[in-house]
Amino acid sequence: MALFGGITLNAQDLHFAQSSQTPLFINPGAAGVYDGWERVIINHRNQWLGGNTQFMTTAIAADINIGKTRHNKKPYLGLGLVMFNDQGGDSNFGNQNGSITLSGVLPMGGSGHSISLGIQGGMGQRKADLSNVSFMSQWDGSGFDLSLAGEANTLVSFNYIDASAGIFYVFDGGKNTFQRNNKFKFKLGIAGFHLNAPVLKYSSGEAERLHRKYVGHIGIVKEIQGSPLAIDINGVQFMQGGHYETLIGGMLRYRFENGTKITGNTQESFFGFGAYYRHFDAVIPSVLIHWRGFQLGMSYDVTISKLRRAYSGGSLEFSLSYTNFSNSLFKTRGKQRF
Repeated sequence: MALFGGITLNAQDLHFAQSSQTPLFINPGAAGVYDGWERVIINHRNQWLGGNTQFMTTAIAADINIGKTRHNKKPYLGLGLVMFNDQGGDSNFGNQNGSITLSGVLPMGGSGHSISLGIQGGMGQRKADLSNVSFMSQWDGSGFDLSLAGEANTLVSFNYIDASAGIFYVFDGGKNTFQRNNKFKFKLGIAGFHLNAPVLKYSSGEAERLHRKYVGHIGIVKEIQGSPLAIDINGVQFMQGGHYETLIGGMLRYRFENGTKITGNTQESFFGFGAYYRHFDAVIPSVLIHWRGFQLGMSYDVTISKLRRAYSGGSLEFSLSYTNFSNSLFKTRGKQRF
């Protein structure tokens, strides 16, 4: 109804609650910046359960390292692929996007510090189907009569080019010591998405620009020395047009399997539980299981804002990732460099 009433819409991006499980959606500079050689992450979010309609977001991201050595003392490249499908409402409004990410990673002399700069470019698509949507012109006084004429369908499907960039800094204190159970990792980044402000043309007569989105994020992992416990804290700030979203929280992790300290071929396994808070919107209990390269995350948004008056449910989200910590699939064992 807003589309045909001439109201200007301020387009906003999709979002995930598990920000630590969506690195390439948070910062293009994160491509290739992780322990290991290849990484694949799948995310799925079912938003507003109990809202009498479906709002689904599914995403997949994969990235590899190019030229990285095991001791990670020389510059290398990160290459990533990001795709998502965001669809919801009775109109099945769809937002699809596919992007390629390239980053340059500069380790700082083997001290555990590294900084990376990433760029991301791709193609997006928007589309909708109004055949299942009801309009006020179909209200007969007691209910909606879909046999009555509704609004004219002037929505069009269109494509647009999208461009983004980001800077990512990491300090991994575990690389400076062989002491077990004393891990400290710090992450900090800023990124800009839709930097070209692509034009969105939903109908033949109206057009708008997708607002640029700016993201700042921070993450800290600190092991409690002498115990199998660790604290994992993350915070993200999104700004897009006149919209702001703040997400902050943390987990307590329990390590039930140690990793190899020197070679890094075997990573630790742990279970984590905690909660996140989306400012003025939701409390998000979360659990995370990391086992031999696989990582499964589950969270549920408990709505605390006025939106809870409109529906009884929250939002359910899953993530599944795999990181290859052994020899790179794109290098032979005989040529693996240390």
